[in-house]
Amino acid sequence: MSDAPPDVVALAEQRAAARTAKDFGASDRLRDEIAAAGWVVRDEAAGYALAPRPPYAVLPSVADLPDRRAEPDGRRCTVALLVEGWPEDVRTCVEALMRHAPPDVVVVLLENGGTAAGAVVHELAQAHPGRIEELHVERAAGWSAARQALLDADAARVHVLMDPSTVLEGDALTPVLQCLDDPAVAAAGWRGVRVQDGWRDFAEAGAGEVEALLGYLFAVRRSAARQVPVPAKARFYRNADMEWSFLLRDAGVGRLVVPEGELPLRQDRHRGYHETAPEVRDRESKKTYDRFLQRFRGREDLRLPAP
Repeated sequence: MSDAPPDVVALAEQRAAARTAKDFGASDRLRDEIAAAGWVVRDEAAGYALAPRPPYAVLPSVADLPDRRAEPDGRRCTVALLVEGWPEDVRTCVEALMRHAPPDVVVVLLENGGTAAGAVVHELAQAHPGRIEELHVERAAGWSAARQALLDADAARVHVLMDPSTVLEGDALTPVLQCLDDPAVAAAGWRGVRVQDGWRDFAEAGAGEVEALLGYLFAVRRSAARQVPVPAKARFYRNADMEWSFLLRDAGVGRLVVPEGELPLRQDRHRGYHETAPEVRDRESKKTYDRFLQRFRGREDLRLPAP
């Protein structure tokens, strides 16, 4: 912040006072003045921070992403990644996608809040025009809001939720997408699970139809996702993919499947889990699973026959 010129610091101080007074109109106006001066102001627990404005557009929030729900399918497949830091992980994941994904697959990177990965997201998009699209938002959103905004902004026939910890070592997408050639299939992915132990736990499932898919690589037909939004109260990813899976199946939009054979990909360190404070991840994961149990526990009609 000390590198910012005095006039910009003065604007930031005025904005901080406006926010304290809950004058959000003035706060937004001052933020725009700061941006026009070539700087970005970010709110922090201790106040605010100023940084030079990056060479790419930064939207205020995911609510400002485009809404393409009314548009017809415009391409075959989008792979959407939430970027929340760890630039080298993002680079590894995306470069593997560029090597191994079919050439008609477009990758969309959403930098969810100001992170250390913004420059890498921009660099990758500049290096692969037409293959990589970049989105940046100032205020980070929870899992559900960010994922739903990405779905609403996508006009591809198939939308793939993928985590930056998932790294392709070959064309793992084609077998998944081929599953969705079957109109009876709503979603397909790398790893599936089934509930067990009185609905209190879940276990890995093999290939074929599964009770739920995990979000490391989760491809969903756009028409199904439009009927069944992601669970709106899920702030953290863990168990939210399972909740969404059962919502899709309960709505009758189609089966969830895992393709036959070993897919050529690996999972590196899952930052979303390991780098989140244990008290936060445990609290939010429990909320989602408790909600899942309240809605679906005892719904044996949604269970698959024992293998």
